[in-house]
Amino acid sequence: MQSNNPVFRRSEEFNRSGAAAYQGFGEPQYGGGYAQPGYPAPEAPVRQGRMTIDSVVQTTTITLGITIIAAAVTWFATPAIESTEAVGVLSAAMIVGSGAAFILSLVNSFKRVVSPALVMAFAVAEGVALGALSKFYDAMFPSDQYGGIVVQAVVGTFAAFAGTLAAYKFFDIQVGQKFRTFVIAAMFGMVALSLMELVLGLFGSQMGLFGFGPLGLIFAVGGLVLGVFMLILDFDFVEQGIRNGIPERESWRASFALLVSLVWIYTNLLRILAILQQD
Repeated sequence: MQSNNPVFRRSEEFNRSGAAAYQGFGEPQYGGGYAQPGYPAPEAPVRQGRMTIDSVVQTTTITLGITIIAAAVTWFATPAIESTEAVGVLSAAMIVGSGAAFILSLVNSFKRVVSPALVMAFAVAEGVALGALSKFYDAMFPSDQYGGIVVQAVVGTFAAFAGTLAAYKFFDIQVGQKFRTFVIAAMFGMVALSLMELVLGLFGSQMGLFGFGPLGLIFAVGGLVLGVFMLILDFDFVEQGIRNGIPERESWRASFALLVSLVWIYTNLLRILAILQQD
């Protein structure tokens, strides 16, 4: 079954099924494996390791750890928001980080052979952007309750991940083609709306999708729900990839997809908490 997920779609291994998904993948062909007259017998090809739950957990831990470290460094290395200069520094960090993360996300999504270095570079860029964004929210919506909205959003993100994973396993959620199509279409739709809002903002006219009013709350809640659906797709394709016996390096592609979904959930949850705190 072929994936509609742009991250996994570029990987042929995720779209194969059965034992044939791994058999002979990445191995040179020698005309049936027999030695040719006058030539030495070919050496037996060395099989690559297969992706496992452990390898996905390890790569996801690395990418998530890099993101958290980069966010923490950005938080503590940038000045407190007490002057226009400090705001400019944070804004620059957020723009550079988010811009680099966007470009790297496109490269990683459409690259056939996954690159661990590019995945980790994406994690660094995402961490810089999230660190700056979180510091802005912490300054705009200060709260001593439960450590502030940033801590609440982080805890909520991990709770959403754990809850979605538990529901996926214990309720044996089956992902169908219609569900995949809906989630991917909704994701691209929200990205398109976000870009349109950004362009309108450059001309001084916005719809309020990123505002802190009712429409902004609806958009953020919709984004949060979509993020949970994206996690379900990620779990399904990881499970399918392991079942198909794909190469171990594809664990980096899986960790990249999971990181994208977690960041999506965190940013929307942060906005929801900020809006609710106003009330």
